[in-house]
Amino acid sequence: MLGCAMLSAPLATHAHHSFAATYFTDRTITLKGQVVQFMFRNPHTLLQITVPDEKGGEPVRWAIEWAATLALTQTGVTKNAIKAGDEVIVTGYPPRNPIDHRLRLKTIERPKDGWKWGGDYS
Repeated sequence: MLGCAMLSAPLATHAHHSFAATYFTDRTITLKGQVVQFMFRNPHTLLQITVPDEKGGEPVRWAIEWAATLALTQTGVTKNAIKAGDEVIVTGYPPRNPIDHRLRLKTIERPKDGWKWGGDYS
């Protein structure tokens, strides 16, 4: 039994990081909006922003999935890096289901002070 558990552990770990099941990893989109919430947490940091809808009217809340806290800390991102109210431009991988309003983050920029982040992470 122990042997079976040990053999299946790497598969379970790998399955958790199957972003291709949720996001189109061969496409990117750009969103410009205002930060509503920044959750610096594991297993993935989350950023919520509001973006005007496609017609430029009502704001739509997007959930932006980022890296784990250790990966971000190692690249200089801290829990105080982003605040509610910040205007940001994010690029990332769009959701397979467009009504989900989710994005896997690839880059982020805060125009007011030029702060930027872009990295490769799992």
